[in-house]
Amino acid sequence: MNLIEIKKHMMQVKMATLSSLCLVFKTQPETLRCLLQHWIRKGKVRQCMRKPACGSKCFKCPTETTEIYEWVEVLA
Repeated sequence: MNLIEIKKHMMQVKMATLSSLCLVFKTQPETLRCLLQHWIRKGKVRQCMRKPACGSKCFKCPTETTEIYEWVEVLA
């Protein structure tokens, strides 16, 4: 896994949870967070802040299931 593989995957899926990325790339959440930070700094990926799917405010869901990343299309 490298930055280009992450870029290609994110361009294809447009939006992914950290847990789904961990499954695809077979790696730990912290490793992926570090690599995603590169694309966030470049303005290509943004971390989305979403409410839990159940609609409650307890936030007892595991962080990696609610941590969502989105590929940002830049139109020229």
